[in-house]
Amino acid sequence: MRAPIDTARLWARLMRLAEIGALPGGGVDRQALTAGEAEAWHLVLSWGAEGGLLASVDPVGNLFLTLPGRDRTLLPVLAGSHLDTQPTGGKFDGAFGTLAALEAVLAMAATGLVPARDVVVVAWMNEEGSRFAPSIMGSATFAGERTLAGTRAVVDAAGTTFGEALDALLAGFPDLRHRALGFAADAYLEAHIEQGPMLERHGVPVGVVTGIQGKTTWEIVLTGAEGHAGTLPMAERRDALAAFAAMAHAMYAEVGGTDPLVKFTIGRLEIVPNAPSVVPSRVAFRVDLRHPDTVMLGSLGLRVEALARGHAGPCDVRISRMSHAASNAFDPALRGMIQAAADARGHATLPILSAAGHDARYLAPLCPAAMIFIPCRDGVSHAEQEWAEPEHVAAGAQVLADVLWTLATPS
Repeated sequence: MRAPIDTARLWARLMRLAEIGALPGGGVDRQALTAGEAEAWHLVLSWGAEGGLLASVDPVGNLFLTLPGRDRTLLPVLAGSHLDTQPTGGKFDGAFGTLAALEAVLAMAATGLVPARDVVVVAWMNEEGSRFAPSIMGSATFAGERTLAGTRAVVDAAGTTFGEALDALLAGFPDLRHRALGFAADAYLEAHIEQGPMLERHGVPVGVVTGIQGKTTWEIVLTGAEGHAGTLPMAERRDALAAFAAMAHAMYAEVGGTDPLVKFTIGRLEIVPNAPSVVPSRVAFRVDLRHPDTVMLGSLGLRVEALARGHAGPCDVRISRMSHAASNAFDPALRGMIQAAADARGHATLPILSAAGHDARYLAPLCPAAMIFIPCRDGVSHAEQEWAEPEHVAAGAQVLADVLWTLATPS
């Protein structure tokens, strides 16, 4: 049995959700634990309630909507993504996967047939990491890769802790049932826009994701000393920005240029005092390093740290590794089920490695996990012009629904 989804309803809800945090250029600013995310929660909870789904939240703010199965002692099937965006994000990153899972479960409920096991829609907390870094906090804490105390202690740029912001958000949902952090699952599925150009280039509507490349992030802080730009001799300066410039040049050349598979980025640069006539005394920046080969990722990571120490010059340097995730491969059996579901619907497919990180990374060690990609225009994401065609949204969501039903009600 395959429950047909309501593609018009799914598209309308994606566009309605995009109104929360809407930007003038067509994008969305709905960062984690903001008033916008709280508004999104209210909206998604109302849609879940229409289908009789049971809502709950765990201690790190992961939101769950459950369609109860006939035997609630069986391990549940999970599907979802996230509701938060980048400050200048798009309408589909995260939102598509969450609402596609919701639509799939509501379509299942509408048949009147009860699945054998619970099917749970999840909106993971703080996937983007734009307000609270690093990213993918909710699923990482759920999976035990981060401690709850450590996650709650993370501070945003305004000095607010994750815990304070989460408590404030949850205060607006006094009737929401609380559940324990982390639980066993039978399988996890996540649908997402590709955030790259390959599916569009090949004219393929469905990507069967083989895995996610590894990623390591750092915060590096250089501390020198302030000085007058017009009087302090160059040889006597402890110029944190000059040290950063030498360091960044070496990292881009020696790490970013290693091979075509490396993805090396320096972002979120902060300069103190950031005044035009003062020698900078402090520079803090973030490094994002990715590679599909875990051994190479580790080797390049050691090189990043060595270059940071070697190019600090007269400044002090502090290197803090914020996160590390090895490359992972998704479950072959689930990938086969996605392929079969796409074939049955007449959709061409392409096996594809995810270059971006996703919550599925942290679910894969816990249970069989897999992802479904759909194209996005010009491969653009994390930008206001991010776009997915309605027919591709429908194709990916229907394949997700078909696989979910098979998992929830095995023959």
